[in-house]
Amino acid sequence: MIGLKRAYEPPAPEDGDRYLVDRLWPRGLSKEALRLTAWLRDLAPSDDLRRWFGHDPAKWPQFQQHYRQELQEPAKQALLRELAEKARNGTITLVYSAQDQEHNNAVVLKQVLEEMLAGRA
Repeated sequence: MIGLKRAYEPPAPEDGDRYLVDRLWPRGLSKEALRLTAWLRDLAPSDDLRRWFGHDPAKWPQFQQHYRQELQEPAKQALLRELAEKARNGTITLVYSAQDQEHNNAVVLKQVLEEMLAGRA
């Protein structure tokens, strides 16, 4: 199972392994508060894409397309395969700091991972 959770929500046992998937560390939070398994900043959108998007819902369709292209890089594909395997064997939670819970990179990552698990990618 793959969950999504804002970094500012308290960790819970049912989160399983928690992975921060943002390029920037969430403002005002300590490592202890986040209780992460790992910080996967290499899976985050590039700085250029992140700045261009700026969490503008009008840019969401283009952001998804560009981000999915970035995720095709071999190093990112290897990380995605590892995460998909962890999700196949237990619960993982993708942690993000964006306020918009519907338009952020973790949403796209979850979709990509679920496609991998279903054999569609």
